[in-house]
Amino acid sequence: MTISEHLTSRLPDGPWLQTGRIGFLALYVVTLMAAVGWLFENVRQVGPESRAVVLRLGAEDRIQNAGLLLAWPQPFEQVVILPSAGRITERRVEVLLRSELARKSDKDGTLASDATAGSGYLLTGDAGAVQLDVRVFYTVTGPYAFARQGQHVEPALDRLVERNAVQICASRDMDAILVARPELVGGDARLAELRAQLRGDLQQGINNSLAHLRAAGADLGIKVVRVDIQSSLPWSAVGAFNAVLTASQQAEQAVAKARNDAARQLQQATQAADRTVQVAQAEARERLSQAQAGTATIVGLTHQQDPQLLQRLYRERVPAILARAGSVTTVDNDDAGHMILQGPKP
Repeated sequence: MTISEHLTSRLPDGPWLQTGRIGFLALYVVTLMAAVGWLFENVRQVGPESRAVVLRLGAEDRIQNAGLLLAWPQPFEQVVILPSAGRITERRVEVLLRSELARKSDKDGTLASDATAGSGYLLTGDAGAVQLDVRVFYTVTGPYAFARQGQHVEPALDRLVERNAVQICASRDMDAILVARPELVGGDARLAELRAQLRGDLQQGINNSLAHLRAAGADLGIKVVRVDIQSSLPWSAVGAFNAVLTASQQAEQAVAKARNDAARQLQQATQAADRTVQVAQAEARERLSQAQAGTATIVGLTHQQDPQLLQRLYRERVPAILARAGSVTTVDNDDAGHMILQGPKP
């Protein structure tokens, strides 16, 4: 080695070479970190409200409940996080609600188009229309099926709810869905029972549809455990039903007032009749007392055994009595003849 070559080998590296070395080192570190992250990608903690389905090369491999999950990175193993077996998921069915365009038409008071006129309305068996705000609560019973369906589960559930809601509303009258006529609330126990069974019938119908999908090989892996329904009338019919309700209340008030008036008049008539009877009884007792007083002498004489005294009283009093009469006709008791007396003129 010559002196020039030795000096050249001892000279420091140039700036470009140093930059290249630093860049290579940084790339090496980043690559190493990415490799480590990829290797431990599916090593995670599964919470108590969740569980994991592990798919190995696309095939169903195992189910991991709450705890530490150890799985190979993708594409060897894929991890799908699902709700736990005891977790209940809530889903509001938006397809049964009025669309945004229809609600805007309702607020503006403009006529809706053919596409939005019936949005959010369900026909009843008596040709009525109702609105249903449905919330379903479901649990995951088939983790593999739920993971297989993925993002299609909830849209399919919405369609099943819509289908069963249409069928149930079409098989019932409006009064069996909501209180459309308050006057029938206490009058028909069967309607109240049907309204109470509405949620149960809808839940049963949805689960039956899920069972049919399961039998056909398109299982969604869920089961509906509860259904909440808030029923209402279309906004355009609310005013008419309010007017009917007001008229019914006014009619009930008028009937109640008429009954009160009739009861008061009956009470007054009963009191007047009682007073009339009491007055008549008092007058009758008074007249009876007067008659008894006027005939007391005659009655007292009937107990007398002296014929002379009776004849003397007869001679004294009979002329005064006969003097008041316009005419007197006497009849002999021993006469066998008959006498016809002329009656009073009509």
